[in-house]
Amino acid sequence: MTTSSPKSAEPFMVDQNARLRELLPFSDAQDFEDASRGLVAEGPAGAVTAVDGTVVWDNGTYGFLQGEAPDSVNPSLWRQSQLVARQGLFEVVEGIYQVRGFDLSNITFVEGDTGVIVIDPLISTETAAAALALYRKHRGDRPVTGVIYTHSHVDHFGGVKGVTTQADVDAGRVPVIAPEGFTEHAVAENVYAGTAMGRRAAYMYGAALARGPQGQVGAGLGQTTSTGTVTLIPPTLIIRTTGQEETVDGVRMVFQMAPNTEAPAEVLIHFPDRRALCTAEDATHTLHNLLTLRGAVVRDPRAWSHALTETIDLFGEATDVAFASHHWPTWGTERVTAFLETQRDLYGYLHDQSLRLINKGWTGAEIAEHLPLPPALENAWNTRGYYGSVSHNLKAIYQRYMGWFDGNPAHLWQHPPVEAGRRYVEFMGGADAVVDKARGSFAAGDYRWAAEVLSHVVFAEPDHAAARALLADTFEQLGYGAENGTWRNFFLSGTTELREGRFGTPTVTASPDIIAHLTPTMLFDAIAIQVDGPRAWDEKLTVDVHLTDVGERYRLRLSNGVLSYTAASQKAPADVTLTSTVHALSELTVTGLTPEGLDRAGVRVEGDASALARLTAVLDPGDRDFPIVTP
Repeated sequence: MTTSSPKSAEPFMVDQNARLRELLPFSDAQDFEDASRGLVAEGPAGAVTAVDGTVVWDNGTYGFLQGEAPDSVNPSLWRQSQLVARQGLFEVVEGIYQVRGFDLSNITFVEGDTGVIVIDPLISTETAAAALALYRKHRGDRPVTGVIYTHSHVDHFGGVKGVTTQADVDAGRVPVIAPEGFTEHAVAENVYAGTAMGRRAAYMYGAALARGPQGQVGAGLGQTTSTGTVTLIPPTLIIRTTGQEETVDGVRMVFQMAPNTEAPAEVLIHFPDRRALCTAEDATHTLHNLLTLRGAVVRDPRAWSHALTETIDLFGEATDVAFASHHWPTWGTERVTAFLETQRDLYGYLHDQSLRLINKGWTGAEIAEHLPLPPALENAWNTRGYYGSVSHNLKAIYQRYMGWFDGNPAHLWQHPPVEAGRRYVEFMGGADAVVDKARGSFAAGDYRWAAEVLSHVVFAEPDHAAARALLADTFEQLGYGAENGTWRNFFLSGTTELREGRFGTPTVTASPDIIAHLTPTMLFDAIAIQVDGPRAWDEKLTVDVHLTDVGERYRLRLSNGVLSYTAASQKAPADVTLTSTVHALSELTVTGLTPEGLDRAGVRVEGDASALARLTAVLDPGDRDFPIVTP
């Protein structure tokens, strides 16, 4: 595999980006005023590093985001990246401060009587600690007196041990507040399909891509993900109902439950004494994802829209500023209400119009190609598709209601990519002929078609150098034209895989700290997911797990390639019994089921230990470096 340099934007992409400059209201500078308002201090120069000196975050790599957009970047995305890359400590309103530009998300500090409450402590302990240090440098060495997780995505809790400790939480000095269901969703999302999600997130956020006008310029919601230490401290105070009021360190807060919106467990927060509203991630300065490109359960735009209606009804007239876990605040009661209404209408429109067309027989791809937004939504900067896109969100709504099958029996039993690719290439006259025709499509600016046919060649003949090279060039041009930051990153990551090979997964969220909070049954599920079914067809074994600290006993049974479990009492003895605590059991995900690993975790083994070796022999863990654009 040889390394090749990025190429220039083709005339077609130059023209497309130039036309967009004429269509959108680039003269509107309100967002730039808001993104700069309240600046207390810019972030320190230099990167944030781990203890061993590894760079986990470097916002300085985005210093090139100056002036007009170059031909190789969609001008709307360039504008958004200029706004999002602004780094520093900002005053939202008296007593509420944000540090922005230290990770994919924002961290918020709410000053109380004796200390400060932290909202959403970023992805990594290193970036969270650096943000807290910046706050303290300019606002005093206030102790952390509370932590709030607005929702269950890792960029809103992973850095918690950079701002507080488990000991302070256990001692009752620092309550940790989160919505009902937080821990289950936070842990499960990063473990069950966590390997695949993390791999695709590497493409989505472009953390491994070179920064620059021909590389990664941002991800729309934030610039990219930090790559430091992910931690978790479970919540000690659960928000269960809308209207629930809590006071921490003299700070009065009213919560709004918003489950199944941007996250399965999410909460918004109103600070009545400061007339300030934290919208979590339900109202930001972009169209968000209904189905994130890294993969997830499809989100509910109907619930999302209804939640924002409730937000307006509950807090609209009592709010002077709205701030979120990403982007910059909006000030003024009328502006806040208009902002929330626009966001509300955006998700409601996509939902309702999709269903209208679904009931007329349209497929997801057809809806995505032909459903326009109303002019008022099309021309509002906060509804542009920098992170979610109209295209993939409409397909997601179709998927939510109708599933993967579009009703056409020709699509009921299609060949997988390699077999389909071979047949397409044969029908089209062979690989060389397809590449020659694709060169014509590329020259004509039909990059979508070139990508489709060239992908068939690459899956049919992975070593076809001309096909790989032209597909890489095609992805690159599609990236140059993408307004959506994650689309750009996916296209340019595909270019990188084709030109230089695979580049791994920079941010691993299934950290030991996350895994340590798997419940016993979640841990058993996580092991069951790894069983290589065909290899385990003829294996039969039973394992009893006795958890002394909670007085629970489980029977695990492997048969027919399935690892099942039950808490019901069993008459026959198991092949082997493990006696452990809940914490020691979770350690096995790190130490393994080997005798050495069991000993290190402090798990007592009785019975036939070879049963554990037989179980281990049929486990097939995920691959954090699997290919995506090649077979």
